[in-house]
Amino acid sequence: RFTKDTARFKDELDIMKFICKDFWTTVFKKQIDNLRTNHQGIYVLQDNKFRLLTQMSAGKQYLEHAPKYLAFTCGLIRGGLSNLGIKSIVTAEVSSMPACKFQVMIQKI
Repeated sequence: RFTKDTARFKDELDIMKFICKDFWTTVFKKQIDNLRTNHQGIYVLQDNKFRLLTQMSAGKQYLEHAPKYLAFTCGLIRGGLSNLGIKSIVTAEVSSMPACKFQVMIQKI
């Protein structure tokens, strides 16, 4: 329903831009801070102040538990892409709180 007012997507990069701008803004009230790609089906979405991690302390003991809080968001990204016709594998990584990176690997059918 959310995409019915947008123009058709030309390629995967357009879809990823949509996820980073419109979709992320709707869910988390801000855009993704950085989108990188190797143009071979791998995209890295970086959020420097991820909303679900901002309330956690930045101590080392919390850093190892942080990825558990990102599983839902990985599923959210994967589901959004699936509804747009793209099969993917989404993983998350936290190197420093509250920043995180989501790696999206597009699966060719």
